[in-house]
Amino acid sequence: MMTLTTLDTLAAGGELGTGNVRQWLLDNIIPLVLLAVALLLLWLGGGKGDNAGVMRRLAGVVIALAVIGLAVSGAGVNVGQWIAGLFTG
Repeated sequence: MMTLTTLDTLAAGGELGTGNVRQWLLDNIIPLVLLAVALLLLWLGGGKGDNAGVMRRLAGVVIALAVIGLAVSGAGVNVGQWIAGLFTG
């Protein structure tokens, strides 16, 4: 059993981090959430024949995926600089 002193020592040595947790979330949780959203969209709209409603909701999902992709890849800063460059010259 690890004591608080052991955890403090590990944290000070830089051995603890969130890299593995982040990778696990990316590998497991995000695909499960996407699958749940896809099934929910099919169940809510596809069964009623409301294909236009499904596509509207799907557009929101695609935008959310783009935001998640920017956040995960770290490219958000570059996109922000590009948009600012459109207005500053």
